[in-house]
Amino acid sequence: MNLAGLLRSVLSALTPRTTVSDAKTTSGPGRQRPSTASVSPGQGGRDKTVEVPLSALVRARIRFAPRRDGSPDPGEVVWTWVPYEENDGRGKDRPVVIVARDGADAALGVYLTSKPHDADKQHFAYVGPGAWDSQGRPSWARLDRAFRVYDSGMRREAAALDSAQFDAIAKALKARL
Repeated sequence: MNLAGLLRSVLSALTPRTTVSDAKTTSGPGRQRPSTASVSPGQGGRDKTVEVPLSALVRARIRFAPRRDGSPDPGEVVWTWVPYEENDGRGKDRPVVIVARDGADAALGVYLTSKPHDADKQHFAYVGPGAWDSQGRPSWARLDRAFRVYDSGMRREAAALDSAQFDAIAKALKARL
């Protein structure tokens, strides 16, 4: 195993990745409830990552301003729990590109996917590869779903886009809005 692989395994071992399905449960007659300790950041409570209307981005100041300071800044990719489109309580940890701040303790963003979407330029913008993907795969930003990510609801800052990658997303979002 090379040094990068070894570091990834150590970091992976140190970063718990539990989900509701992995959660310890409290028992009671006919009920199971996940413990709060096993819920992924952004999955529940006050800091839950929520989908917001795209119109929230119209009013937002979309700008490139990454700072490695522990809070989600425009231009950074953070990992947080993102609800599925069905809005049925299910979701998964995903990389999210922060495009604007939304008050003192939250930001607005769009999620990234590594599934190729070259033909669907209406709903996806090509971003390319980055440090947020440990396998170095190219990513696409989903343009038709926006999320509010609370500073306390992100698992970690993953990386910052370069300004050209961010500009491509900002231009595609502005064209869509």
